[in-house]
Amino acid sequence: MPKHREKSSNNKVKKLSTRLREKEEKILKILEQLAQEAAKGTPIIVEGKKDVETLKRLSIEGNIVQAKAGGKSFLDALSEAEKFEKEEVILLLDFDRRGRELMKRLKQSLEKAKIKPNITFWRELRSIIGKEVKDVEGLASYMETLKRRINNS
Repeated sequence: MPKHREKSSNNKVKKLSTRLREKEEKILKILEQLAQEAAKGTPIIVEGKKDVETLKRLSIEGNIVQAKAGGKSFLDALSEAEKFEKEEVILLLDFDRRGRELMKRLKQSLEKAKIKPNITFWRELRSIIGKEVKDVEGLASYMETLKRRINNS
């Protein structure tokens, strides 16, 4: 291969690995901030059991409420969130259409209950991962894949 082509492909690999590394750093920073909020006792509402397990794999533990689990209704999740008597609740629902719809309903209901819905973490994660991850439960494996891609480049 001619030297100029070799350099060109090396530059592309370096740019890709730099971009992936920056993406990983941004996500890790958001997850770290989320873990700090959870450690302070701020409740996090997720959709289901696998989302809770994923947050634990990502070292995020605390008051995690499942919005859709084992016959639990939407109102059950709200009343469970209210029990923590916090001014704010973090909403971390899936990034797909159904997740966005549930997010909207929960946000409105929390506001009516005078609880501030925090969707900042959800928004930031969604802006970074785009359509690459459709749900919270996919975050941990996405991070593993990202790390593998960085190490291989």
